[in-house]
Amino acid sequence: MSERPVVAHVIHSLATGGLENGVVNLVNIAGPEFRHVIVCVTGAGAMRARLKPDVEVFSIGKRPGNDLGAVWRLVKLLRRVGPAIVHSRNWAAFDAVPAARLARVPVVVHGEHGREVGDPHGRNRRRNRVRRVLAPLITRFVTVSRDLERWLVEDVRIPARKVLTIHNGVQLDRFGRSSAPEARRELGLPAEALIVGTVGRLDPVKDQAGLLRSFAALLPAHPDAFLVLAGDGPCRADLARLIGELGVGRRVQLLGDRPDVPLVLSAMDLFVLPSIAEGMSNTVLEAMATGLAVVATRVGGNPELVEDGVTGRLVEPQDPGRLTEAIAGYLEDSHVRAVHGKAARQRATEHFGLERMCLTYTDLYSRLHPGGATGGD
Repeated sequence: MSERPVVAHVIHSLATGGLENGVVNLVNIAGPEFRHVIVCVTGAGAMRARLKPDVEVFSIGKRPGNDLGAVWRLVKLLRRVGPAIVHSRNWAAFDAVPAARLARVPVVVHGEHGREVGDPHGRNRRRNRVRRVLAPLITRFVTVSRDLERWLVEDVRIPARKVLTIHNGVQLDRFGRSSAPEARRELGLPAEALIVGTVGRLDPVKDQAGLLRSFAALLPAHPDAFLVLAGDGPCRADLARLIGELGVGRRVQLLGDRPDVPLVLSAMDLFVLPSIAEGMSNTVLEAMATGLAVVATRVGGNPELVEDGVTGRLVEPQDPGRLTEAIAGYLEDSHVRAVHGKAARQRATEHFGLERMCLTYTDLYSRLHPGGATGGD
């Protein structure tokens, strides 16, 4: 076993998703200061294949609902692994907070990365009360957006001194390497179409159904447009049904879960994120790194990424008319599309590089580690 202090990242699973992508990116390029392990509350998943071979992954096998046995299994695992820091993420991994303290872990960090469709504004009283009551057990809260930081301080009433924001980062050199014609050939997409696309979990909170309706509305004026939805999730069957109901099957393709997101993005002319709620979208960052203009909803951390009128357009969530208008504007003006795409790439390069994110997390862990300069409180 390495003598380096261990950071145990506790997450729901390693299924495909933005949070999981961020954790994988972090542990894959993290420096030598810490050894990183991942603990999945339920089971692993497709993202495990992207981890470096030396990253250990553990699974607790938690059942749906309250599973006190899973909490006890987590306590025993943490005692065996002996991490210096436990870093849990989102409500699905919140059991790790008391488990870490029962296992006598000296530092506990809890991250908030976004919300669910059932509680898009974070107003669930029971969950917020639990966050508030257990806040003394948490050394630091980390959010991925200023919007989430404001929510924790103002709505949940977590002391501001315990909360900080670390924006997500993107591995810039992975994106924008393939040409659009090459990417379209590999994906079997029409070569001459204007391709609008989105990447993400097929989940109600992402509102791909709203995007489908907006796309159907613009097709009569833009018959050369084509829509691609990359990702998988609980809404796939409903979305396939809606495509049939709207009569747009010949102009829409469900690509499923893709390991080659950089290639998928390279095939697009425009990226759209129609979410009802967001934390800090990795897929928006990846689209920006590809050099795409972005149409996104004005929720969560999206306004911290997309500069309205400079790198893309921001619209209100669940407003299909405005979404249709914003997409159509880009389809009709290739010059603005190119200018905003170039500006998006520059903004991602200057402010949202993965290396910067990893250095910031490593600095936080070093300051909080008992052997570092600053302990917890």
